[in-house]
Amino acid sequence: MALLEAHRLHKRFGDRVVLEAIDLAFEEGRLSGIMGPNGAGKTTCFHVLTGRYRPDGGRIVFDGKDITGLTSRTIARMGISRSFQLMNLFDDFSALENVALAVPERRRQGFRMLRDTRQDSGVADKAVGVLARVGLNGKEHVIARNLSYGDRRALEIGVALAAEPRILFLDEPTSGLGTEATARLADLVRGLKEQLTLVIIEHNMRFLFDLADTVTVIHWGQVIARGTPDALRANKWVKASNLGKLA
Repeated sequence: MALLEAHRLHKRFGDRVVLEAIDLAFEEGRLSGIMGPNGAGKTTCFHVLTGRYRPDGGRIVFDGKDITGLTSRTIARMGISRSFQLMNLFDDFSALENVALAVPERRRQGFRMLRDTRQDSGVADKAVGVLARVGLNGKEHVIARNLSYGDRRALEIGVALAAEPRILFLDEPTSGLGTEATARLADLVRGLKEQLTLVIIEHNMRFLFDLADTVTVIHWGQVIARGTPDALRANKWVKASNLGKLA
């Protein structure tokens, strides 16, 4: 059963049509991938699905509820969380403080007493647990800007997980990572796959095809193919494009 669906999504910026009649369905408990060349509309699609942009047409349904046009904050409270292609962290805060700010109990308090996380043992304990899930145990008090690039990627995923989502969107999570860090990230994603619904935009086809249950190909703002990784390797549209060489 689809946890989140998009029907005939349309988005334009001035005269430029970025998404045209996009249909998507993300099954609960599965990892769905989205691939396509640069400029295909993948990240714009994420922005529309998570409330950063309002669609110009179409509907978005989450767990049977129409969420079309709701704000990103409202959508996040409903259980949809995401990371960004460009990392979005508080660089002067520790890893623990970054995650604690996303814990629902702390978010309800607003941004008061940002540095007093340790005074709230419940929030701190949850944050420590999230950091352990993403492989950052022992680095709770390291300032975010001093973490390695791979650890910063893991921290951003931890911030998204702290919101206790039902579905997690990851935008180009391997961007900038070396071979070893990418392998660690793949292990992290495999573990998360057992716990919640995941949707990943990714340029690293080996990474995506090794992990995804299904993949949707977006090109020219439209869905041109979808299926299992094995099916897409044989798809004539994928084989005819540069994506076919990567796949």
